[in-house]
Amino acid sequence: MNSILSSIDLNGRLSLYSIPVIWFTGFYPHTLKYLTIDKLVGYNNALPRASDAKSASGKVPQHVALRLSRLEGAHNNGNEAMPLWFAAVLAGNFAGLDNRWLNIMTASYVATRLAYNTVYIYHNDIAAGNLRSFFYFFGLLFPLTILFKAAAKVANQ
Repeated sequence: MNSILSSIDLNGRLSLYSIPVIWFTGFYPHTLKYLTIDKLVGYNNALPRASDAKSASGKVPQHVALRLSRLEGAHNNGNEAMPLWFAAVLAGNFAGLDNRWLNIMTASYVATRLAYNTVYIYHNDIAAGNLRSFFYFFGLLFPLTILFKAAAKVANQ
């Protein structure tokens, strides 16, 4: 494990890899939701959008229905956050921002998205909701910082 980590060069253009990674953080809650629905009540691939948390309600225990709803919420939020992140990474690379800095921002954003999803999916109380909101708003600092820094660099060229 140490040799793998030591072979990573933070000065390379690793930030572009965050685009599929962030896509995955939005996609996996969706997959978990459908796998759970398929296992418990059956998945209708002829009408896949009908196999959602709402349609499973009443057919599964309430705690499962709530988790399905949280999986759906994590998926939707991931989709809503994706365009801002994709634009930030592309703008940062286009502007020629420092790769090391951009890679650190990228890893930090990925970590906040994973933390956000974990809290959202596995916890169902007010304190967890507040923590989830913290991760969401804290995470927004990364793409916005990249976008402003990229804009400033391009504007000054």
